[in-house]
Amino acid sequence: QVQLAESGGGLVQPGGSLGLSCSASGSTVRFDTMGWFRQAPGKEREFVATTRRSGGTYYAESARGRFTISRDNAENTVYLQMNSLNPEDTAVYYCAANINRLITSSVRNPQMYSYWGQGTQVTVSS
Repeated sequence: QVQLAESGGGLVQPGGSLGLSCSASGSTVRFDTMGWFRQAPGKEREFVATTRRSGGTYYAESARGRFTISRDNAENTVYLQMNSLNPEDTAVYYCAANINRLITSSVRNPQMYSYWGQGTQVTVSS
């Protein structure tokens, strides 16, 4: 059974940086699309960034220019480097993955991802 596990969350001051990682274990399955979503208290889960095995990347407008998604295909691992963090970035960050390639119009839809991690808390506060 495939499991996704996030790590790297924590408390950071406004303007600071934080790196998240997500590794898949339990199977030799290869994911095509891997990405990150986040959910703040009282809000819906929202898209942050995603990347395809072929290298295509997509970002939410709120993440563009501040966050960088990358992956290690051999290790089935996806990373999210977050810079210039602000309190609005406070949320639980979830790793999501799908075995099949998601078309461009679907990458921002959480319902299109079949595998999810448990989430890691990111808090931006002084």
